[in-house]
Amino acid sequence: MSDALKYLVQARPEAMTGYFTFLKKAGENLDTRTRDLISVITKVAVQTEPGFRQYLTRALRNGAKPNEIIDALLMAFPVLGLAKIVWAAEILLDMDLPEFRPENLNAEPGWHDLAPMEDIPEKEVTYLDCDGRNLFVYRTGHDIRVYDSRCPHQVTNIPHLALEGNRLTCPKHHWAFDIESGECVEIGDRPLRRFEHKVEQDRLMAYW
Repeated sequence: MSDALKYLVQARPEAMTGYFTFLKKAGENLDTRTRDLISVITKVAVQTEPGFRQYLTRALRNGAKPNEIIDALLMAFPVLGLAKIVWAAEILLDMDLPEFRPENLNAEPGWHDLAPMEDIPEKEVTYLDCDGRNLFVYRTGHDIRVYDSRCPHQVTNIPHLALEGNRLTCPKHHWAFDIESGECVEIGDRPLRRFEHKVEQDRLMAYW
């Protein structure tokens, strides 16, 4: 919730509670993915960039596929018009999400070879680039954690220079994460995205 919305909730709690209750009731017969797609279209209709980034992130987190989001925008053409769809596409290009790159739109999930295990030191953070995706890896003995470098708030790509000790801070809105656990420890409320992994022939693999 933005600072502005928090202010309105504090200033006019009865009115804002009624508003949020209305929104919840209005969509109670819709599945989560449909609600998220409608929210994405709404943010494009009013050209609210922070909202578009946030609801796009939520839609992806709740299982919407990139092609579904693109189709939803195109299906809303009679309301949005081409200019607003292009506006949304420009933001998508700026976000540079691996999932939305043309070569990945129809790709099936699979295992990716990250690095030989000898290159993953213990109790240190390893920053890797694999198939166009940046990753942070933390290893303690046999416990290995592979995290997406994208902040779960608005999928900003967090650079390795944002790491201080075991604390990773997104430069955009300052969400901070404990790289050992992946948990958000300041500002936000969602953890880093963690990828399934395995070790095969002494090489670290991750699935996405």
